Amino acid sequence: MSSAAILTKAQPTFYFVGVTTAQSSIMQIFPLWMQALHRPELAIEGVDCRIHDDPARYRAVVSQIKDDPLSLGGLVTTHKLDLLAAARDLFDWIDPYAELTNEISSISKADGRLEGHAKDPISAGSTIRAMLGDGYFGRTNADVLCFGAGGSGTAIALHMLNQADRPRRFIVTDISQERLDSLRQMVEQHGTDIDFIYHCNADPRYNDALLSELAPASFIINATGMGKDTLGSPLTDDGQFPQRGVVWELNYRGALDFLHQARARQTERALQVEDGWLYFLFGWTQVIAQVLHTPIEGATFDQLALIAGRVTGRL
Repeated sequence: MSSAAILTKAQPTFYFVGVTTAQSSIMQIFPLWMQALHRPELAIEGVDCRIHDDPARYRAVVSQIKDDPLSLGGLVTTHKLDLLAAARDLFDWIDPYAELTNEISSISKADGRLEGHAKDPISAGSTIRAMLGDGYFGRTNADVLCFGAGGSGTAIALHMLNQADRPRRFIVTDISQERLDSLRQMVEQHGTDIDFIYHCNADPRYNDALLSELAPASFIINATGMGKDTLGSPLTDDGQFPQRGVVWELNYRGALDFLHQARARQTERALQVEDGWLYFLFGWTQVIAQVLHTPIEGATFDQLALIAGRVTGRL
C-alpha cells in the first residue's frame, strides 16, 4: 500500500496491520473462515509496518479504510498504540476501552462512522478464563508477572481490574518508562485494590530475580513481542519459574524463546505452559465480528477454531 494514495479496491477487503503479516497463518485461514461465514467475496490484505513506524504510514492505512467504500476494516497487532496516536483524529468514535488504553486493535465502519475498538481486554479475558478456570486467584493467592506494558500487557491489566477474582499483586516490567507511566495512569484512573508494581528494565537477569520472588502457582506472561517481533526472551535460561506456575507466551509463531524456556522446566516445576493460539483465535474472531457486524460465538467459534486448527496442523 502506498504511504499516501487511497486505492479503490476491486472487492471488499479486510486489512491486517502487522510486522510480518505474510508469515501469519491467518493468510491461509481467513479465506476459509469467510466461506464458513458466507462471505467468500471478502479478501484479506496484509500491511507491514516497521515497529514504531512513521506516523504518516499509520495515517495512510487508516485513511485507506476510511475513504474507500470497499475497504471494510481491519485488525491491528503490534502497532495498536502508535496507530491510534498517529491517526486518532481520523476516527469518528472510539470505544471506552480504547479511551482507557490509548490503543485500538479493531478498525470498522458503522452508519458512516469510522470506529476504533480495543478488543484485547475482551480477547485476553476470554483466553485467561479458558486457561485458569473460575476463581483461580482466590484459590491460589497467585501473583501476576507480566513482561511488557504495551498494548497486550495493558489489555491484560485492564481485564484484571474488572474481575471479582483478581490477583493480590500485578508486577509489570518494560524497557520503556513511557509505556509504564501510561499503564500506571490507566490503573490510577480506574482504581483498584490490586498492588501494581512497575519496573523499567531491559536486563533479563533482573527479570530472573523478579521471577524467583513469585508465590507458587503465579501467572507469568510474555507480552513483550520478544520471540516473534524481536529477538530473544525477557528471561535468561537460568530463570526459575514458581512451582505450579502458569506460563503464557502471547505469541504462537516465531522463535518463541520464552515458551521453550518454560517447556524446558515444565516437568521439574509442574508448570502449565500455554502459547498464544487461543488468544489468536479470540483476538481475530472478535475483530472480524465487529467488522462484519456478525456475532462469532458458540458453535460458530468452534467451527472457525476447527478450521484454523486443521490449516495449521494443530489438530
